[in-house]
Amino acid sequence: QVQLVESGGGLVQAGGSLRLSCAASGRTFSSYSMGWFRQAPGKEREFVGVISWSGAVTRYAESAKGRFTISRDNDKNTVYLQMNSLKPEDTAVYYCAANRGVVLSTHSYDYDYWGQGTQVTVSS
Repeated sequence: QVQLVESGGGLVQAGGSLRLSCAASGRTFSSYSMGWFRQAPGKEREFVGVISWSGAVTRYAESAKGRFTISRDNDKNTVYLQMNSLKPEDTAVYYCAANRGVVLSTHSYDYDYWGQGTQVTVSS
């Protein structure tokens, strides 16, 4: 069992930056790929990026490439999403999720555990 708690969301102007954190409970955190997803009002949840259990490999949605960076600290049981050059279309609730089965999956249905989400609002 893994419990995930996101933090770091808020209101930021376009062009600004935010760093989201996702703190995990449990001693098996380092065995999970960790993904970030987001959901805007009226839209389906979409993949943002994922990091392998070791942190050595990452994968991003096209919308995130070059602007977002995922990292993790397995000693602190925490994964991060650094978001730069934010745009109004990045406004959404951001979720972290843990996946032990499918490495670097971009599909939400492959993820076993989810956080409650943190709101990110980017003003124009």
